[in-house]
Amino acid sequence: MSPNESRQTRAEQREATRQKAREMREASARKERNRSLFIRLGVVAGLLIIVAIISTAIITGTAKNASGKGTPANMIYDNGIKIGTNLEAFTADQTPAPNPNAGVGSNGQVPNIQVYLDYQCPICQIFEAGNSDQIRSLVSKGAATVEIHPLSFLDHSSPNAYSSRAENAALCVATYSPNQFFDFNALLFKHQNAENTAGPENSELIQRTTEVKVSNASKIADCINSKAYGKWISDTTATVINPKYTVKGTNITVGGTPVVVVNGQQYSPATVAELGDPARFAQFFQQASKK
Repeated sequence: MSPNESRQTRAEQREATRQKAREMREASARKERNRSLFIRLGVVAGLLIIVAIISTAIITGTAKNASGKGTPANMIYDNGIKIGTNLEAFTADQTPAPNPNAGVGSNGQVPNIQVYLDYQCPICQIFEAGNSDQIRSLVSKGAATVEIHPLSFLDHSSPNAYSSRAENAALCVATYSPNQFFDFNALLFKHQNAENTAGPENSELIQRTTEVKVSNASKIADCINSKAYGKWISDTTATVINPKYTVKGTNITVGGTPVVVVNGQQYSPATVAELGDPARFAQFFQQASKK
C-alpha cells in the first residue's frame, strides 16, 4: 500500500468482511433457488409429457374404435360401386354382362348412370323416391349400369352422426354382400330420418341388412358396430367435395348432393320437383344415352 492510500479502520475491515459473507450467502441461495426451480420445471415437463402420451393414446384409441381404418371392397369405380344386370355388382371376380337386346349408347355400350349421394340428404331422397324404380328396371334388365358414390358431410344434421354411420353400413354391405347393395341403398333412403333428428341406430341398420337378405350377416354386423370404414369415409368425402375433383371422364365438380350424371352429361332440372319426376329423368336419360 502506498503512503498516499488511507488505511481501513478495524470497523471498516469488519464491515467489509461481513459484506463479503453476505454476498457469498446470497450467491449460494440464488444457486439453490435456481437448482430447485430447474428440478420443479423438469418434473412438470415430465408430467406434461406423460399426460400428453396418455391423452394421445386415449384419443387415438377412441378414434380407432369410432372410426376404423379399413378399406371397403368393391368400391373400385373412383370410390364408387357399379351395379349391372340382375342388380349384380361389378367386382374383381364378377362382371355382369349387359343385355344384348337392350338399347345401347352411341359408343356401343349401355349407358352408365353415376350418382353422388349422402344418406342424410333430403334432396337425394327426393331423387331416389322418384327414380329408384326406373333405375332398378333399367339396370336389372341390362339396359344400363349405375355407379353409386356415397359421401358423408351431413353428420351435423342428426344428433347421432347418421350420415357417416349409414354410409359405413352401405360400405359393409358392398364389401361382404355386394349383390345386395342396390337394395340396401334404396332401403336406407326409404327410412331416412328428418333433418336435425336422430337417425336409425346401428341395431336398426343391422336389421335392415337382414331385410335385403345379405350374406355374411355377422361380418356385416361387426363392420357396422365398429364403424370399420370411418377414416375411408372422411378421406373420400374430403377428396370428392374438393373443387379440384371432377367426375371421372367429365369436368363436372361435386359441391353437394345429389349429383347425377349419365354418359358424362349432368342431370340439372330446374326445380326440386323436376329432380324427382321420373318422366323428366326418363327424357334426360334417353337424350344422354345417344351422346
